[in-house]
Amino acid sequence: MLGGLISASHLSTLTQVPGVVSEQARRYGWPEVLLYVSDIQQTVLTLMTGEGMDGGSMTGDLPAELQIDGTAPGRAFQLGEILPTSASGGQWWVPVLNGTERIGLMRITTSDADEGFMEDMRDLAGLVALLVVTKRGTSDAYARLVRRRRMNVAAEMEWRLMPPRTFATDRVVVSALMEPAYEVSGDAFDYAFSSDVAHLCIIDAMGHDTAAGLTANLAVAACRNHRRQGSDLLETANGMEKALVDQFEDSSYATGVLADLDLGTGLLTWISRGHYPPVVIRGGRFAVPLECPPAPPMGTGLGINPSLCREQLEPGDRLLLYTDGITEARNPDGEEFGLDRFTDFLIRHHADGLPVPETLRRLVRHHLDYHRGRLSDDATVLVLEWHGPRPYPPGQAEALVGLPAGSAPARLDRPSR
Repeated sequence: MLGGLISASHLSTLTQVPGVVSEQARRYGWPEVLLYVSDIQQTVLTLMTGEGMDGGSMTGDLPAELQIDGTAPGRAFQLGEILPTSASGGQWWVPVLNGTERIGLMRITTSDADEGFMEDMRDLAGLVALLVVTKRGTSDAYARLVRRRRMNVAAEMEWRLMPPRTFATDRVVVSALMEPAYEVSGDAFDYAFSSDVAHLCIIDAMGHDTAAGLTANLAVAACRNHRRQGSDLLETANGMEKALVDQFEDSSYATGVLADLDLGTGLLTWISRGHYPPVVIRGGRFAVPLECPPAPPMGTGLGINPSLCREQLEPGDRLLLYTDGITEARNPDGEEFGLDRFTDFLIRHHADGLPVPETLRRLVRHHLDYHRGRLSDDATVLVLEWHGPRPYPPGQAEALVGLPAGSAPARLDRPSR
């Protein structure tokens, strides 16, 4: 089945993927396969039919939307578990992940339940995720399908710029989220891995308009440009400063944190350009704000070099980078969300054993509820967990990011039926 799907997908558009998948699954003996994709805020799963401008029209008698909170399919999405749709079996909710990035869910109806069918479903979901991700960049249908309302121009730029919201290796997990998803303007995050180093960056540009989005985009582009040329943190920060000053003179600036984590030793090296310092959650029990003299924001042109600071992480530490929209934003009663409320929420849900991306999804829902659904500032958080110099035990990294249990290499195709 997988080989046939790959061959059939080469000349397929995104909106043709559901039909191609269904056809190959029927040949394999599975009478029905449905594909649901998550909206950008991860509140609902929408059926992708391949019909209409958004690829989600003409659903017929099929459920067009599935709520993520409070439903069985939503639980499968949240926890990365393959779950039956009923006690009788024969139909399953299967998470769809591109690596560790949550894409959506499949409803697979099987004709039998031999010893390999669970593995077959995981393999199919993994390949479908790859097809969706590789083809969504050339289709406006996907963007329409995963949006619940109009998005402003700045947010259009920001989401196009961002890396996947979740990524993991055998020693580290990274996950991030931004709100308000449809109106975010000046916040941005970035990460990359090279050799044995994780590079992290979080940006908060001045303002809440398209100009802030342009500033954030330029800052991230300059960061990547210098990093990819082998520049160290100080050189990269100075390069970002120069790019902003050259473009905007002194009319626009951005705060930010740039950090490098040595994955072999746990040594964190970082600088602050007028930004809140990182916080470390240690032992899953308490939060430790890091200390480093901040330099002026990038774009001010003051010529003051930032201090290079270091912190030795311990195995299991979770590093938090965040913008002021998380902690300083006030609800209609004038009360700040605050750093303590922020870190306490993450500590409690860490103790619950939830996948990291699910913890952040629930943090955003809690944050929005606290502010009664309306944020006055961009709010971004990036979490990195460092397991230590040695790899996670088998299954632990998968659980942290919500990968279905028992992932294994693909099996050989069975003959068509």
